[in-house]
Amino acid sequence: MSWLSQRAPEIRQYMIVTGNYWAFTLTDGALRMLVVLHFHGLGYSPLAIALLFIFYEIFGVITNLLGGWLGARIGLNKTMNVGLFLQIMALAMLLVPASLLTVPWVMAAQGLSGVAKDLNKMSAKSAIKLLVPSDAGGQLYRWVAILTGSKNALKGAGFFLGGVLLTWLAFAGAVLAMALLLALVWVFSLIGLKKDLGKAKSKPKFTDIFSKSRAINYLSAARMFLFGSRDVWFVVALPVYLASTFGWDHWSVGGFLALWVIGYGFIQGVAPKITNAGALPGGQQAFTWAIMLSVIPALIALALAYQWHPVGSLLLGLMVFGAFFAINSSLHSYLIVSYASEDSVSLDVGFYYMANALGRLFGTVLSGWLYQAHGLVACLWVSAGFIAVAALISLGLPKRPVQAPEQSA
Repeated sequence: MSWLSQRAPEIRQYMIVTGNYWAFTLTDGALRMLVVLHFHGLGYSPLAIALLFIFYEIFGVITNLLGGWLGARIGLNKTMNVGLFLQIMALAMLLVPASLLTVPWVMAAQGLSGVAKDLNKMSAKSAIKLLVPSDAGGQLYRWVAILTGSKNALKGAGFFLGGVLLTWLAFAGAVLAMALLLALVWVFSLIGLKKDLGKAKSKPKFTDIFSKSRAINYLSAARMFLFGSRDVWFVVALPVYLASTFGWDHWSVGGFLALWVIGYGFIQGVAPKITNAGALPGGQQAFTWAIMLSVIPALIALALAYQWHPVGSLLLGLMVFGAFFAINSSLHSYLIVSYASEDSVSLDVGFYYMANALGRLFGTVLSGWLYQAHGLVACLWVSAGFIAVAALISLGLPKRPVQAPEQSA
């Protein structure tokens, strides 16, 4: 604490926001893997497992839309801490006896977790905009990349942690351990976060939740298809495929997905060094990187369809997909913070992540249904199509970087 108190105020707040986000993400990733593997072990179908996350994604859409407006009115510190508290409550809901752990109950707990996750994410991403000088675009890109990349690395660690905890402590013990950890982080966050962080100078109207910026609207639409393209195979289809087709155990499934997301997070963190060839990225780079990404799931689908080294093709292909997807995601994360208006940053970021959650919702439902009806190859073809749509939408973005945030009309 004494070392933290000696840092510059903006650095100190950045570190608290990032640490808060890290802890939340670790438990969120672990919880997702716990639910998928636990209910798959109980004999639930892929579609039934996907339905467990429906409320998680639906409430994520609603939370992002309303959370930005709420953050602008009451401050991002409050929305971030409320998110942490709700995640603790969601974990507590899963500590009921096994006989009460029904599908509707788990869906409700996941719905609460979805509210918590998107309050926390919206607050963290919006806060970065306010901690960086308006003329420091390069620093903003680096800080956003570090926050996003490290978060996803920890989400990957959470997947592995979920598999390990399920093996060591069983479902209830794993959930209890995570709830206690998050409660400690919540107390620290209550003490450390700046009181009026992110509160708008003028109270926004409820109708301001819908973005009036053309750039943000186009970027949000592209984001929806981008993240739908990932979750259409990642959420349910891939872990169930690895367990059922390859015969992997909980450790192996959790470990592979953990390594995938950790590598994905690492690439996100260094994305500015890959894409920033002497200038900040704009819409042209978003289009180019999306086009390159769209080819990868199509190639994996062809390899699986023709049984061309299926294990190697899938695992190597997913690693390459993860690297290119990470660069696309990092570009988008920078562009939304760059485009956002400083006085209403949480509104713009909230609207954008509403589209992100909508894409995850479509992807989650399709992941279970497509895999059950047509298999993993169909999921990969849909993924390639979604990315191609995201690339076409990116043509509507400003070709060059936006040096100053667009002001809401």
